[in-house]
Amino acid sequence: MTTAVTTAVTTIYLNGHYLPLEDAHIPVMDRGFLFGDGVYEVIPVYSRRPFRLHEHLDRLQASLDSIRLANPHTPQEWEGLIARIVEQAESEDQGVYLQVTRGPGPRDHAFPKTPQPTVFILPLALTPPARELVESGVAAITAPDNRWLRCDIKATSLLPNVLLRQISVDAGCAETLLLRDGFLSEGSASNIFVVADGLLLAPPKSNLMLPGITYDVVLELARAHGIAHEVRPIAEAELRAACEVWLTSSTKEVLAVTTLDGQPVGDGRPGPVFRRMYAAYQDYKHTVMRGKEAV
Repeated sequence: MTTAVTTAVTTIYLNGHYLPLEDAHIPVMDRGFLFGDGVYEVIPVYSRRPFRLHEHLDRLQASLDSIRLANPHTPQEWEGLIARIVEQAESEDQGVYLQVTRGPGPRDHAFPKTPQPTVFILPLALTPPARELVESGVAAITAPDNRWLRCDIKATSLLPNVLLRQISVDAGCAETLLLRDGFLSEGSASNIFVVADGLLLAPPKSNLMLPGITYDVVLELARAHGIAHEVRPIAEAELRAACEVWLTSSTKEVLAVTTLDGQPVGDGRPGPVFRRMYAAYQDYKHTVMRGKEAV
């Protein structure tokens, strides 16, 4: 599957300045560069309206708290910075990437005594999954989840995810579904849902998975539309016997997995529960585009 996000414009924000992307530079001693010592967010924007902005900023705060780095901006300041980036970007629909690192310092594992965080905001063009992918579904493979034990932090140190995602790229698949100790955790770059006998199942939030914003939206929509669901651990055997498997993320939105490890999921087509959820998600997205947020 082709990537859903590509660079669309050149104006970015870096440490108090708006400037062309090609003119942006950070010190080589920045800890984000040296250690991956930082966190990030990707916020979808539809018709120049950020999607679940407060929830994304709350997750950013949780990630910063987890790495013991003070937030360099208040929520109101973040909103102003993001609003200006959104307004200046060429595209109506965007993926706003923001990153905060611990900033420059000696190459020492210990924190600098007075960190000076690096704040970077990049607007990206956001293209939803192609209609043919929605209608046919995508292929995925499984792999052992060999990442660290703080997957709930949206950290920039993504090498394990990169390697796991590349497994699916090499196999011509859209995603790698991760299994730890016999249970489903998440995808290399997405959350995963399973449908078994009409019941929508979601792995519970824990330190072993990123708490996805789209994951929350899907569960809210399930409640609002009367889709039976449970949040509980999902065994590998349940995943492999599932009638439906979905990927969810800010850029993928909701996609059906119709082939897993070379075998069809269900009848090999997006299932009826997926179709209900996809329609509900698109309706909700359009309420955001009209300036409303409630499910």
